Amino acid sequence: MPGALEGIKVIEWAGFHNGPAAGYMLGDLGAEVIKIEEPVRGDPMRGMVQMHGDAMTLADGRLATFELANRNKRGITVDLTQQKGRDIVYKLVKQADVFYTNYYRNDVLKRVGMDYDTMIKHNPRLIYAINSAYGLEGPMGDERGFDTIAQARTGMMWMMGDRDTEGPVQVVGAPCDQMGATMLAYAILAALLARERQGISQKVEVSLMGSALHLQGIGLNVASLRGRPHARHSQKRARNPMGNHYKCGDGKWLLLAEPQSDRFWPQFCQLMGMEELENDPRFASALGGRREHYAELIEILNQLFLSRTRDEWLARFEEKGAEFAYSPVLEVGEVMTDSQVLLNNYLTDFDHPTLGKVKFVNTPIKFSQTPSGPVREAPELGQHTEEVLTEDLDYTWEEVAQLKDEGAIG
Repeated sequence: MPGALEGIKVIEWAGFHNGPAAGYMLGDLGAEVIKIEEPVRGDPMRGMVQMHGDAMTLADGRLATFELANRNKRGITVDLTQQKGRDIVYKLVKQADVFYTNYYRNDVLKRVGMDYDTMIKHNPRLIYAINSAYGLEGPMGDERGFDTIAQARTGMMWMMGDRDTEGPVQVVGAPCDQMGATMLAYAILAALLARERQGISQKVEVSLMGSALHLQGIGLNVASLRGRPHARHSQKRARNPMGNHYKCGDGKWLLLAEPQSDRFWPQFCQLMGMEELENDPRFASALGGRREHYAELIEILNQLFLSRTRDEWLARFEEKGAEFAYSPVLEVGEVMTDSQVLLNNYLTDFDHPTLGKVKFVNTPIKFSQTPSGPVREAPELGQHTEEVLTEDLDYTWEEVAQLKDEGAIG
């Protein structure tokens, strides 16, 4: 059964993570994505293995982030400084529904002929999408930007971590890159729908900064409406101790996340073995007691949670039918074996040609009639150049050989 985007053709000219990641999301849903890279060097992310070292490098020397961001694509190499190289892209664009890039500087786009005005001449129905760093307007419109800069510039780093620790906290795993890519895929889908319903093609733009602001919409809107930001969380000063995290006897953490603390206070006291505190006037109600005496209750809970391992607490809560909201605070390795994650197929297995059987994060979107397709590995540099030229664009093998000799393709 075809995917939801079966028949949609996407041309990607993008590097690093925030641009290419949008392509794998579209590819997961059935779109055909062709990745254009520079011959010899390719996507700059291919060359970041040494910088990341063992933290990101896989057993076969590939970069883990590249594998994720570029799965489900075909890859070709084209020299865009040559007219014959640009002509290949223009021929692809004539067949395509979408062209997108994160090389957003207008002078660069015009110099290599990849700007909106040029592309739309080759395909008036084209959706042209750009993922920029700070947005295309203003003095920083042409500035370079990356995930950590978006974290810093939008307040995310400052809001992370505990209020009682000094300084901001940087989130690993490129959340702003991933959010920027998600918003770009979302924008492309909306533009495709507008083209179908309204008959219009257009240029759409998403930025790392705008996406990071969107990700923090609640916190930023609260700050705007109240005239001051929401304070960072403090484990020691949580006014609702049933909305806090606690260290257990084995050094692992457990989160309580119950906003209706009065409703579940009696059961919580029983399961924690502190029945004597249920009617204690210091703690008997949320507003009248626990909010004022939070420090005392947090200290009591800190000591209680240390008396058992996390698994023992979780087993106790499950056996006794706990109805209040709680969760283990999982480390990344634990997430990969979490039963709820696995039962919902949020991870997918596939046979990688060099790594063997591996797990990848799956698309979280579920369709009843147009399921996502199987995951395919990221392409080697220029892996599909000859295939795309001969099968998609009807170049002869003699023409392909000549283009190689002239350096227009890799």
